Amino acid sequence: MFDLNGKIALVTGAGQNVGEGIAHALARQGATVAVNDYHADRAQKVADDITAKGGKAVAAPFDVTDLDAVTKAFAEVAANIGTVDILVNNAGTAGPNETMKVSPFREMSVDYWRGIIDVNLFGVLNCCKAALDPMVEKGWGRLITIASGAGNVGLDMGVSTYGAAKAGAIGFMRHLAMENAPYGVTANTVALGMVLRNVKDPELVKKWSDPIPVKRLGTPEDAGALAVYLASEESAWMTGQTLGLNGGTTTS
Repeated sequence: MFDLNGKIALVTGAGQNVGEGIAHALARQGATVAVNDYHADRAQKVADDITAKGGKAVAAPFDVTDLDAVTKAFAEVAANIGTVDILVNNAGTAGPNETMKVSPFREMSVDYWRGIIDVNLFGVLNCCKAALDPMVEKGWGRLITIASGAGNVGLDMGVSTYGAAKAGAIGFMRHLAMENAPYGVTANTVALGMVLRNVKDPELVKKWSDPIPVKRLGTPEDAGALAVYLASEESAWMTGQTLGLNGGTTTS
């Protein structure tokens, strides 16, 4: 089950954290993975790590918010390893600036929230635009977007524009699912809960994990396991869904 041999996957924002975990998980199941990141050195490091472990991967650095760059990169991936069968839209949070600022919307600068929406919403649109035609032509494709619980529920955490962008991506994927279901292309979203990697402060870990029913934070490996299922033939009858991966924080 979950055999991805012969499939080409592209994972955005895969130079670290959740994207890195997803890239490794897909490669372990046999996919050839194009590792995207805004930072070329990060993309190359993850691609090298995958190949060192016996997988197949290439680095594919580009900025997901730049449609021309996205289109060019997908063409290069197609020329070098084949057209993309599996797209995982993972690039998000604050994009290459890395640190997401939290503040009430009325105190947030326009320049900042435009950047958040660019990477978390327009980045998804750009990559899906580049991926879709070849998938439809082949009659097989998997579109997976890593969103957030902030796109489903209101939070008093100063992440309103991030939540708006993630909600937009969730809605977009539902429409893509309906438009492309007859062509063998599925589109699903993961509403990811709290994942904090390499947090050394036990008090901080406890603060964030205590409210979670399973009493732990998520890991990149958790996200990778679900991405493998959604990328596989076994998920062919699942499309247009938003799956909460959050340790039971929400149950709807």
